[in-house]
Amino acid sequence: MSGHLIVQDPGPLTTVQDLGRPGHLRVGIPGSGPMDRWAFVVANRLVGNPDGAAALECTLIGPRLEFTDDRVVAVTGAPMDASLAGGAAPAWRSLAVRAGDVLRLGPARAGVRAYLAVSGGIETPPALGSRSTYVRGALGGVDGRSLKKGDRLPLGPPTPARPARLRADAVPDYGGEPRIRAVLGPQDDRFTARGIEAFFTGPYEMLPQSDRMGARFRGPAIEHVRGHDIVSDGIPLGGVQVVGDGQPIVLLVDRQSTGGYTKIATVCSFDIGRLAQVKPGQRVRFARVSVGEAHAILRTERARLAAAVARED
Repeated sequence: MSGHLIVQDPGPLTTVQDLGRPGHLRVGIPGSGPMDRWAFVVANRLVGNPDGAAALECTLIGPRLEFTDDRVVAVTGAPMDASLAGGAAPAWRSLAVRAGDVLRLGPARAGVRAYLAVSGGIETPPALGSRSTYVRGALGGVDGRSLKKGDRLPLGPPTPARPARLRADAVPDYGGEPRIRAVLGPQDDRFTARGIEAFFTGPYEMLPQSDRMGARFRGPAIEHVRGHDIVSDGIPLGGVQVVGDGQPIVLLVDRQSTGGYTKIATVCSFDIGRLAQVKPGQRVRFARVSVGEAHAILRTERARLAAAVARED
């Protein structure tokens, strides 16, 4: 009989996510998936899962969960003080759990989102080929919603895994004022030179109204040439809309499919996860890179991920 995770306390927003459901944005269904893809993939690799196995995304405060059988787990992403069976549970490494053990994640000390992977993965019913939760569309995960007390999450057969940890030099720092890299366009011609300079100078403060759909910022006004409206077109992951008030909104994994506002730039895919860990009130600066530079950085980031997890004897 397969094991389960029993939810004793869900936290404010804990959802099931995998690597998302691509291919449906044309009919208005976003890809969803983890906000911080890098931390999500590391969590799965630490427990021996495929990168796309379903795991939990925990926002600001983590859940309290009981295991019904023996498993290997890993917690990554935003540092949340964690306890397992009454003892400390360090992050960024694999941990053995026994039937009846309870894992608790507290408030995030930095960052916003933590990830909990379990060997075997979470096996809620897939929707359109994915287990990712899209709350606005009531799709995926557990009945298309965040977790609630009493939920029992089915787990797949445990995967054998050697003990593992993230290399110390690869552990992210979620504090400070991060530099978020972006490529100019696609509608950069709709902004004045002063407006473009303002965007790439900043700084911009993350607002509390931000969510999985978009990150809203407040900072120097970005000046348009001739208004903020355009004929609606597709919105890429990381597209930076600037509406009439001159403030940027970065569109994220639960974004709408099209929009009629000018987009000054597109945040690079490798910095989406870092942006997702910025707390309300924390400031960022956007840095301009070319398409060629972005491709080179992406190759470097992929190599860094490939070497990040160390197996222990």
